[in-house]
Amino acid sequence: RLSAVETLGATSVILTDKTGTLTENRMTVTAIRLPDADTIESDEAGSFEPPEPLAPAVDLLLATGVLCSNAALRSTGDEPAAAVGDPTEVALLRAAAARGIHRDALLEEYPEIREHAFDPDTKLMATEHSTPDGALVAVKGAPEAVLPICTSVLALDGRESMTDSCREQWLEYAKSLGASGLRTLALARKPDGRGEPYRDLEMIGIVGLEDPPRQGVRAAIERCRDAGIVVLMVTGDHAATARNIATALHIVEPDAGPAAFVDGPELGRVLDTGAADALRGAVVYSRVSPEQKLELITRYQQDRQVVAMTGDGVNDAPALKKADIGIAMGVRGTAVAKEAAAMVLRDDEFGTIVEAVAQGRAIYENIRKFVVYLLSCNISEVLIVALATLAGAPLPLLPLQILFLNLVTDVFPALALGVGEGAPRLMQERPRPFDEPILTRRHWTRIALHGVVMALAVLGAMAIAMLQLGFDTDRAVTVSFCTLAFAQLWHVFNMRDDMRALVLNEITRNIWVWAALLLCVVLVLMAVYVPVIRELLNLVDPGPAGWAVIVSLSLLPLVMAPLVRALTPTAPRSR
Repeated sequence: RLSAVETLGATSVILTDKTGTLTENRMTVTAIRLPDADTIESDEAGSFEPPEPLAPAVDLLLATGVLCSNAALRSTGDEPAAAVGDPTEVALLRAAAARGIHRDALLEEYPEIREHAFDPDTKLMATEHSTPDGALVAVKGAPEAVLPICTSVLALDGRESMTDSCREQWLEYAKSLGASGLRTLALARKPDGRGEPYRDLEMIGIVGLEDPPRQGVRAAIERCRDAGIVVLMVTGDHAATARNIATALHIVEPDAGPAAFVDGPELGRVLDTGAADALRGAVVYSRVSPEQKLELITRYQQDRQVVAMTGDGVNDAPALKKADIGIAMGVRGTAVAKEAAAMVLRDDEFGTIVEAVAQGRAIYENIRKFVVYLLSCNISEVLIVALATLAGAPLPLLPLQILFLNLVTDVFPALALGVGEGAPRLMQERPRPFDEPILTRRHWTRIALHGVVMALAVLGAMAIAMLQLGFDTDRAVTVSFCTLAFAQLWHVFNMRDDMRALVLNEITRNIWVWAALLLCVVLVLMAVYVPVIRELLNLVDPGPAGWAVIVSLSLLPLVMAPLVRALTPTAPRSR
């Protein structure tokens, strides 16, 4: 939405999801943890070849994941199977297919009766299936959500009771997998299928899924840091997984303390107690629910931050709507998320967000330059006429001449300023205050000073023409007209950010500025030398002496610009 452009430049906090934004969203099952066995890792081809005693348990684990799924693999001839569905479920299907376990065949043997869709609050999903012996419930979810509802473990030598110490051991297994950067998923079942689907389950094992960080994300995060933008990871994944990815991408430093990491239960306690100070150093939020995302945004907005939020699911829509800039994923995002967002990423790349912020800052600065340029030019015209009238001198500018300047020499350079790429320093400063007006007191002072300098240059040129060169009124007016026209053209270079960079800056690198100047120079010369236009504007040929005055005096605003900027310094925005 166009209204988001202004806010983008003031973005100070980005709450970003992990999966698919910071990572590739290419899930692959790379590790399996079973009862009474060490972690089984996949081979280079991505398939599992466990020892013979463990093979049935691995197959049962993968088959449970295949049943508790909405995804599908569709192969056509010799072409590789096309994946449809959630990347996590697709990864389970691929791992199972490598073991000869296929969803279509399983569903023929165990037809699905009903599905209990994944709930982001409970972090669980279940499907019920018909079997010759009754019913079977297959469950998958976060380990910390599945383990409390398991009463037994399917060990290699039979079923065993799930004790508290056993649960703690399984949580340690999940933590160790997460610490290596893997996303963890627990799988369980209920063979008898009676009663509630999430009660009295039988734990089968845990799978670890790898989702590598996206290329270029680390550089984009460094760019955010240079720009004074705080990047916070907000994910539903395990704390250890979130920490590993955040460290790899330099969202947090490797030696970051515990205050930088907050998980869902702890976040809930902090939000309930209102202890906002406890989140001051937090950078990585794990196991976060959609409701907590919404409350996090509110907290940061209350702290006078401009918050950008990424999301892709239906449950993210309220948070996307609440954020100052809601950013939906264009590739994997739902229609609801895209509708709620102010911006949609067509490539789901985090780096694109940073580019959008840079564009937002550049556009905002271009608008400022546009306004400062036009107002200073127009104020100079008002001052020229007013001062000459007060002094009882002939009018330096006639009405049609002023109209010509406003339509020609003001407009085209101003439009060229509006399409500039922006100065490099824009992404090396902290964001501007969200309530800062487009023109501050400094800008208004700068406008007035530039207007005064241009007015004095024009009045000085007219005085020299009449008093020293002895020009008549028409020729003197032509000198003042051309002096103002060229002074306004050179004034466009006064809009550069760094006064020291006279030759190489964002203005001189803007090809549209040069095109506008060339066009305006031609139009001014036509106004002086084309008979029809010259007579209409009441102009005459100023002659060599007149042109010498015009060129020298029109450069005065350009020469005086560093002094004007020194009198109205830009307040540094330290990071």
